[in-house]
Amino acid sequence: MIVIIDIEKKLNRTMKYLIGILFLFCTVTVFAQTAEKPLVQFTGVTHNADSARVIVPYVNVTNVTTHKQVYIANYEGYFSFVAHEQDTIRFSSVGYKPVTVVIPANVVNKSLVMEIMLKPEIVNLPVFRVFPWATTDEFRKDFLSMKIADDDLEIARKNLSSTSIHALEASLPRSGAESFSVEDMHNSIVNSHSITNPLLNPFAWGSLIREITAGDNSK
Repeated sequence: MIVIIDIEKKLNRTMKYLIGILFLFCTVTVFAQTAEKPLVQFTGVTHNADSARVIVPYVNVTNVTTHKQVYIANYEGYFSFVAHEQDTIRFSSVGYKPVTVVIPANVVNKSLVMEIMLKPEIVNLPVFRVFPWATTDEFRKDFLSMKIADDDLEIARKNLSSTSIHALEASLPRSGAESFSVEDMHNSIVNSHSITNPLLNPFAWGSLIREITAGDNSK
């Protein structure tokens, strides 16, 4: 049993050494690959994709490859920093969709200038309605006491009622045709009910005198 335990201990130590050597080899390889990539001066301006004249200020610029390098564009959307070729750069800002750019290899003069176009991101929020009732009991009370507006049929029925028509006749002036017909009707009624006194008519007096004179001559 002692021999087996010693063998297991030796195997565990050997595995730990192998894992440590493998981890060290991977780390050296990563650093070597990073060191092999040439540096590039990455410069540019962030614009609104819907209107190239609109500047997007204070955009966050993150080097995704290194996961540590974070930059911020100024108030004019200008940025400039050093990165390696084939690094992945991410541009993000509130209200815009993020944009990812990969720096190409074999950059001429080790300087890259780009115009970053950010697309506005529209977020449709759910509709939120505010009601004036604090509780359902208040809503029920107001609803039951609410006066419902008249429909077209009810409005027409009220306008054609006798009360509405008389009110309109009393308030609205008569037209020319209505005034003429009313005046003629008034004159006809007065003439039909008036009594003519012949003693008040001078022509009747003349005819009476002629009749009396004619009677005396006949006698």
